Amino acid sequence: MNIQKGKTEFLMGIDTVEQLQQWLNEHSFANGIAFIGRSNVGKSSLINALFGKTTARVSKTPGRTRQVNIFDFIVQNKETKSLEHFYLFDVPGYGHADVSKEMAQNWQNLLDTFFQMCSEKILLLNVQDCRHPVQDSDLLFHEYIKAFDLETYVLFNKVDKLKTQSEKARLKNLMPDIYNKFKWVKQIHFTSAEKGDGIPAVEQAIITFVKRNSDMKGFN
Repeated sequence: MNIQKGKTEFLMGIDTVEQLQQWLNEHSFANGIAFIGRSNVGKSSLINALFGKTTARVSKTPGRTRQVNIFDFIVQNKETKSLEHFYLFDVPGYGHADVSKEMAQNWQNLLDTFFQMCSEKILLLNVQDCRHPVQDSDLLFHEYIKAFDLETYVLFNKVDKLKTQSEKARLKNLMPDIYNKFKWVKQIHFTSAEKGDGIPAVEQAIITFVKRNSDMKGFN
């Protein structure tokens, strides 16, 4: 099975709590994945590496995801040629970029609403910069989400930027502590959106999750 690259369709962007509540109420059993990370971790580039190069807008200014962007992506069974549709959520990050207090509060309200109302069929993909892993903002975020009981994978992105074996060893040595401290983290992946490292493994992990949770009724 594989994700059909370039076939991911943007459905809508939501920037108010009322809109988000309405959408989640209407799609209470939505099956899919949600990407989140602090500013400048390469989240949009990673989404594009997985789903097609024009899926998410890549900005030169970090922290430009300012609404909950919802996409439809397709998983194809190569043997049967069958197609199944799932949801991709690109949500505003934490460790906000240089924005007003009002906008930062709006983002937080959107996050609160999303995590409180989203289905347990949503896999949370927490993207971090492998050169600066497990920052204070990451720790705060994980303390925040533990109440929502969502399966979470951590994606350490930009591994191509690690130049020494000691840097790589330091990153891998973090894994036991992460698993021990954050029980909701079920997998850790090392990726490079630029070089493609780890992308096939993340793709298969996503497919395994959404297929496991699929009620076989297609697109909700």
